Amino acid sequence: MAAYAIIQACGKQFWVEENKFYDFDKLPLDAGDSFSLNKILLVKEQDSVQLGKPFLDTEYRIQATVLRHLAGPKVRVYKMRPKKKTRKTFGSRRKITRILVNSIHKTASKNISCYV
Repeated sequence: MAAYAIIQACGKQFWVEENKFYDFDKLPLDAGDSFSLNKILLVKEQDSVQLGKPFLDTEYRIQATVLRHLAGPKVRVYKMRPKKKTRKTFGSRRKITRILVNSIHKTASKNISCYV
């Protein structure tokens, strides 16, 4: 099995693998921009598992690219007051950003940081 990581992004935790795409909440980036994810909770490579306390941001780096921005599925809300002939329908589509995880790799330097 290929290397995978568990990261924290957009208030949620994601299981990410290389060369796969994921949908995050809308990010303030343009299509084609590259960025790195730094809240890495766990990384598994071959037979070794690294667990962060709380994060592995100094030891590992995850590179990702923004593919495009799109809208998620429509969610409809229907409100009705019985016996009053009052009905309202609302709908919304969540804005999301599709990203592609390019690589999960170990950084060369180890900086020791303290979380308080």
